[in-house]
Amino acid sequence: MRLLGIQIPDEKHIEIALTYIYGIGPSLAQKILREAKIDGKTKAKDIQVAESNRIKQVIEANKIKVEGDLRREHRAHIKRLIDVKAYRGLRHMRQLPCRGQRTKTNARTQRGAKKTVGSGRKKAPSPT
Repeated sequence: MRLLGIQIPDEKHIEIALTYIYGIGPSLAQKILREAKIDGKTKAKDIQVAESNRIKQVIEANKIKVEGDLRREHRAHIKRLIDVKAYRGLRHMRQLPCRGQRTKTNARTQRGAKKTVGSGRKKAPSPT
């Protein structure tokens, strides 16, 4: 099933499947389904076309930003921080954590895999 251009997993409950759309979390998914009058325990493959249209209408009526619009807005916020040379913008630019985490250790996700260097000592030749 496709919803707003996103492939929704068929075997999951629609309440969980909606969270695969960027910008829709669990609580917002529940709210959307309540307004569309759809049971959250229904599997995504069992949703009728009329019900999926109701879900789309609820998302559009509440002006919920999802997918491309939300990603574009998020990138614009980061670009603004970088342009004004804010501290957070500089941290984004250097690909370091920008929410106050320590970086002496534990910043592997942001900084990438650890690159270790050997001792510089050559190994002794093996006896023949």
